Amino acid sequence: MTELENLLERFRRGGELIAVVTTGVAGAELDFRPEPGKWSIRQIVCHLADTELVLATRCRGILAEHEPQLIRFDQNAWAGNLDYQRRKISHAVESFRRLRAENFDLLKEQPTEAFDRAGIHNEKGRITLLSILSTYAAHVESHARQIQSARQAYKQSKA
Repeated sequence: MTELENLLERFRRGGELIAVVTTGVAGAELDFRPEPGKWSIRQIVCHLADTELVLATRCRGILAEHEPQLIRFDQNAWAGNLDYQRRKISHAVESFRRLRAENFDLLKEQPTEAFDRAGIHNEKGRITLLSILSTYAAHVESHARQIQSARQAYKQSKA
């Protein structure tokens, strides 16, 4: 397997990974915060669903246009103003999984040279599609570990 194929496989597995680490999460565990200022499991999953929407537009823009503008978004504003606290986690998990599968289907069919295409981020400058793919694969893995840690902290708080 090439490095790109490995990265695409990590990316693809993101939907399954989040489904697995959230299996059985319910009730107070959903909104438990392991520390003040940290997000709950519900908020993390809603964040993942929304960032996958951002990814969808970024990937499509980069593939369809010449160096499109990529605008930063304020994840804390999204979490607060899009009412993550009240959203159904089952909807967020399904939305994330569906969007991730659609994004993967788009990306896996691209020729290798497409991953050299780039957008211009308003804060970070030029970013290639390969870099974005790597970032979003790692992003989900990081949040999966965060969810596992939150679940462990919740169990310890009840012991």
